[in-house]
Amino acid sequence: MKTSIATVSISGELPEKLEAIAKAGFDGVEIFENDFLAFDGRPSEVGRMARDLGLEITLFQPFRDFEGMPKPLRSRTFDRAERKFDIMQELGTDLVLVCSNVSSAALGGIDRAASDFHELGERAAKRGLRVGYEALAWGRFISDHRDAWEIVRRANHPNVGLILDSFHSLSRKIDVNSIRSIPPERIFIVQLADAPLIDMDLLYWSRHFRNMPGEGDLPVAAFAEAVAATGYDGYFSLEIFNDQFRGGSTRAIAADGHRSLIYLGDQVSRSTRATIGIDMPPRASAQGVGFVEFATDEDEAVELDGLLNALGFRKAAVHRSKKVNLYQQGEIRILVNVEPVGFAYAAYAVHGTFAYAMALAVDDAAAAYRRALALDAEPFRQPVADGELQIPAIRGVGGGLIYLIDHKSPLGQFSNIDFEAVDGEDAGDAGLKRIDHIAQTLAYDEMLTWLLFYTAIFETRKTPMVDIIDPGGVVRSQVVENDTGSLRITMNGAENRRTLAGHFIAEKFGSGIQHLAFSTDDIFATAKSLRERGFKALHISPNYYDDVEARFGLDPHLSEQLKAENILYDRDEHGEYFQLYSGTYGEGFFFEIVERRGYRGYGASNAIFRIAALKKQMRPEGVPKDAI
Repeated sequence: MKTSIATVSISGELPEKLEAIAKAGFDGVEIFENDFLAFDGRPSEVGRMARDLGLEITLFQPFRDFEGMPKPLRSRTFDRAERKFDIMQELGTDLVLVCSNVSSAALGGIDRAASDFHELGERAAKRGLRVGYEALAWGRFISDHRDAWEIVRRANHPNVGLILDSFHSLSRKIDVNSIRSIPPERIFIVQLADAPLIDMDLLYWSRHFRNMPGEGDLPVAAFAEAVAATGYDGYFSLEIFNDQFRGGSTRAIAADGHRSLIYLGDQVSRSTRATIGIDMPPRASAQGVGFVEFATDEDEAVELDGLLNALGFRKAAVHRSKKVNLYQQGEIRILVNVEPVGFAYAAYAVHGTFAYAMALAVDDAAAAYRRALALDAEPFRQPVADGELQIPAIRGVGGGLIYLIDHKSPLGQFSNIDFEAVDGEDAGDAGLKRIDHIAQTLAYDEMLTWLLFYTAIFETRKTPMVDIIDPGGVVRSQVVENDTGSLRITMNGAENRRTLAGHFIAEKFGSGIQHLAFSTDDIFATAKSLRERGFKALHISPNYYDDVEARFGLDPHLSEQLKAENILYDRDEHGEYFQLYSGTYGEGFFFEIVERRGYRGYGASNAIFRIAALKKQMRPEGVPKDAI
């Protein structure tokens, strides 16, 4: 698969864009005319920069309002085309994109347009150039790739071909199977873009909300499969118009784009006989969370140890060579790392006490690791002592770590190999069974990056985005989960620091895990056990319970039970949900205990009450940590 991206897709000045595109691993680049016009140098300088970075200039674009113009405007369009050809030859590219006419002066007619393109093809051929025609979804007369292909077919010129753009076809819900009969040599380049499903004007939707394949809701893979079925073996290129991307990190967005194309190629290769993707293992089947690891120091570990004990965890083992304790309850394993050196120490030095790492249990850790690297994940490795396991790891949200373990290799026995069991009095647990979900807080403009990351590497799906109302603003929440619900990762995107999520990012100096939710089979028995252990539940306003009783028609006895234990309640069409929270630890981290009785959501309607209660415990803005 040959990969390309249009310069309009990412932020920055042209030289910065080219460097980021090359670093991300693309083979080619489309030069968007406005990027060139804003650049002070000659077209030849742009061409030289691209080639020095190992990039082919795949396309110069766009050339607008060409076909079907009346005289004398028709003559002027050909004059403009010759000027474009001059620039192309200096750039060192042979292909120009001509998008379908939107001018009010344009005249309709397939044959008239075909005649114009035949003449343009003749002029291009004299210079060794090619012309690609693309149907804009809002074109005045041509808004369908089938009509654009008919014009190209009737133009009957080897230097005139078709440019296919997934957004223009999919936004109009055109049957992608109509692509399969197009001769591959007549398809000059394929542009790809995804988008969330929004009911709005096509032009506005296109100009502001496109995103990378796999980040939106359009069937881009089906579109690419139809292209591959033709035998097309040219460039697959990204053309993204997105307000968020225009203000985002140039390198990060370029890297996302490359990952999206590699993932798309893999999807197409697995669903068809085409081999456009690179060789990699299939998406890893993730069974759940193997462990979560905290970085801290000796002093703050005392408080964390006390909180874990109050939650019913027992210290089950100590690491053979490092200052790491393993706490366990049910299937939940928590590591507390107080090593004075290494990555955990560096994470603590930057963020304070922090859940900086998690392990995902997969079907094959080695295969999952190879897939992650093929999809541009950043590997992590640090020395281990003789006889200890080198657990494969990649960098995740906020630069934290994702370890990969399985049960088909010694990795599944890491707690027996790297740790020594300790004897201690077992006071019994609190009924916590497993990790229900991990909640990661990040800047809103990072969400698409990490949603693509998880869904490309692991067998997971993303749920629709939900608005979480915080007294300080709105937080966007989206979940990545597997089919069985044994792995759930909620991602909460903060847009300002006045929200609880934004405060966490600001005070922790970055994104990361903000809370862990543990499941129980009996929330009331667990609440009683926790209370007896000295656990202090987050206090919920009594007014909440009067409302929830009326809203759901609860038995007054149940609502009194909920109020007595500060348990929140929700219900969906599948069942009931109970939530119990700790107070905040550090700068906004907290624990949650949940009981699901068929319920499939995450209690979004309760978030505002939970957040308001948590904020009452937070250190006021500007007050030093040691002053309270």
